[in-house]
Amino acid sequence: MADSVTTARAELIKRLEQLTGTGEIPKLAEALTHSSYANESRQPDNQRLEFLGDAVLYLCASELLIAAHPDADEGLLTRMRSAVINAEALAKWGRKLELGSCLAVGRGARAEADAMQTNVIADAVEAVIAAVYDGCGLDGARSLVREIVGEAIGNAAALGERDSKSALQEMVQARGGSTPVYRVMSAVGPVHDQLLEVAVFVGDQEVGRATARSKRNAERAAADSALAVLRDAAPVAEKKSSI
Repeated sequence: MADSVTTARAELIKRLEQLTGTGEIPKLAEALTHSSYANESRQPDNQRLEFLGDAVLYLCASELLIAAHPDADEGLLTRMRSAVINAEALAKWGRKLELGSCLAVGRGARAEADAMQTNVIADAVEAVIAAVYDGCGLDGARSLVREIVGEAIGNAAALGERDSKSALQEMVQARGGSTPVYRVMSAVGPVHDQLLEVAVFVGDQEVGRATARSKRNAERAAADSALAVLRDAAPVAEKKSSI
């Protein structure tokens, strides 16, 4: 492994020790191994840890939001969590700690600067969270997540008040999906008092549906429905991309 990677990892370990109180994180190397490097070296990559870290991140961030905003209802908490947890937010913290320099990346990917892509760094952050959870327990993971999203938690209420359609679009695009499209599926009643049913699609897949007396309100309600489903769901497959 290059000396620059070793040096960057030493700095990362120092920061994690400050947060968790221990240097024992056995799976940290795995968390910092990109799939491109694993394919070349036949070592485990960080994708399984990323999967676990995503769940731990959601749990810890949810705890922080509930504690910080005791009067917020489920809908607002959901919107706040979507605003706080996204690829850009995770990558911002990762770049602050120069996480891209810590990654073991394959020769081809490194040459193409893939290590600095937002999604690659965000995925590595989730994998590091899982490694800390594995080595230091839930309290260690809580300390790390507080470090990652703590600043955003303070602004979460304002972020969460944003239009649910904007929140949905940001969530979908952060996962690599196309812009959500809203379609009126049915209209019942006289023109002046119709009940509209609106569905929202990502690619050719429906992700939410709702009814209301106006198209605007129906679209917002459909977006809320989609946010509630997607926040805990696996990425939605599209023909050419996924969220």
